[in-house]
Amino acid sequence: MMIQAKTRLKGSVQRLALTMLVVLLSACGASGAATPEGEDKIKVTTTVGMITDLVKQVGGGHVEVTGLMKAGVDPHLYKASHGDIELLEKADIIFYNGLHLEGKMAEIFEKMAKSKTTVAVTDGIDRSKLRTGAENGMDTEYDPHVWFDVKLWMKATEAIRDTLAEQDPEHAEDYRKNAEAYLGELTKLDEEVAAKIRSIPEPARVLVTAHDAFGYFGDAYGMKVMGLQGISTASEAGTKDVTDLRDYLVANKIKAVFIESSVPRKAIDAVIQGAKEQGHDLTIGGELFSDAMGEEGTPEGTYIGMVRHNADTIVNALK
Repeated sequence: MMIQAKTRLKGSVQRLALTMLVVLLSACGASGAATPEGEDKIKVTTTVGMITDLVKQVGGGHVEVTGLMKAGVDPHLYKASHGDIELLEKADIIFYNGLHLEGKMAEIFEKMAKSKTTVAVTDGIDRSKLRTGAENGMDTEYDPHVWFDVKLWMKATEAIRDTLAEQDPEHAEDYRKNAEAYLGELTKLDEEVAAKIRSIPEPARVLVTAHDAFGYFGDAYGMKVMGLQGISTASEAGTKDVTDLRDYLVANKIKAVFIESSVPRKAIDAVIQGAKEQGHDLTIGGELFSDAMGEEGTPEGTYIGMVRHNADTIVNALK
């Protein structure tokens, strides 16, 4: 009898232990602890920092964003690496600028568009509002630097909002609210920049940079813009470009020119030296962000911070 009782007790203990183990394992599975963090987020891969920041602002906590081009990178000359291709292939959505900004990646985007949502954020902008290459001596190609007109960049914000809402309808209302709030900030930014540029005496509102990236900025805020290179840095400034610009600056007594964070300053230095030889002192008015934003974690590492930095730098140099 004693042996039988011990045997029954031992069996009960084993069954209890097994039951507890099953319950524990079930609890672990139910808690989601084994689910990789961010697995349920929309994976987005972008090109330039201005688009990366837009997706973060509109997508909020529902998206996981990876930008290919960091601070100081020239998108006109950028070539995708094997790692970039992997990031593009793993993405749920790809956002890029279009208008030939990422010229060397055009075929990649065409290929990706066959298997996943691939969006040029400038596609929804009325073509009549775009600057053409003819204005810059480059046939009929559109100028891709639309982010320098804040109002036009609002259209890019709307394109990202609509794409995310369609791809992830469960969080569509969040995307709309985030976009509405951000568009409000952009409206204030547009007004702020316009007021700052108006503070510069009109004859001094001449913006000279290494390449013609600021045409939209000039049109939107009333500045004459001159660049040594065309709208793409793939073209190089020649001797005539340098001497023509030098002569204009000397004749009009322009006192400052600007370098860009993503473009070598060699050609601008040649203009400064040429003006000096003509008895006219030109200074570097500061560094502007054109095709790339500032370092991540800095004010200039956001679109709004970048535009504000540029406006302040221009005003301080020319006012």
